[in-house]
Amino acid sequence: MLTGEVREMLSASKDRGWVLEPEAKRLFARLGLDVPRFIWTTRLEEALRFAREIGYPVVAKVVSPEILHKSERKGVAAGIQEEGELIAAVDRFRKMEGFAGVLVEEMVQGLELIVGSKDDYQFGPVILLGIGGTGVEIYRDVTLRMAPLNPKDIENMVRCLKARRLLEGYRGTEPISLSKLSGLLSVFSGLVMDLEGSYESIDLNPVICSSNRCVIADARIILPKSRMIE
Repeated sequence: MLTGEVREMLSASKDRGWVLEPEAKRLFARLGLDVPRFIWTTRLEEALRFAREIGYPVVAKVVSPEILHKSERKGVAAGIQEEGELIAAVDRFRKMEGFAGVLVEEMVQGLELIVGSKDDYQFGPVILLGIGGTGVEIYRDVTLRMAPLNPKDIENMVRCLKARRLLEGYRGTEPISLSKLSGLLSVFSGLVMDLEGSYESIDLNPVICSSNRCVIADARIILPKSRMIE
């Protein structure tokens, strides 16, 4: 699963200790996972042209090697409806420390989940699935399994969520595509096994799931600075 290109992407980030979001999304896209249509650019005209091509509303995020937690630094602008709002967001991001561009991407609607992993020093890669987005720390509705995951493990993880009825369709809402979620978790499991010993944590939050997609809307990969991706 770890092609030379993927290994090169990770190695290029080792001194920083983490992978910039657009690079992480490119990595997951290379693995066949669904990410929003996006552009990473320092040029306002390119950001505006891309937003016109995919259609508003869009999301804009600051890209900076100095800013790991973008929301805490007000580095995310969601639900941008027109060019004036996008221009204002880019102007604000340019003033932030270490500005390396803006990430503009399509807005995706659906149920927000979290998929994550930690490389435990004793047990190896452990995978987390739960209710995600801003509610992850409020609801604390998560389930854990040791990697690698088989189809039965994935089925049990979904069943163990207290809010699983939200995934199955609740009070008239459409159920999410459990097959898409299962596919994402299966590929993710293979990735963390291949990376065992070479990452600290991976957070995909949120993964936005609907009846036909499970989209990685945000991605963070933390790398141990003392280790090389070989």
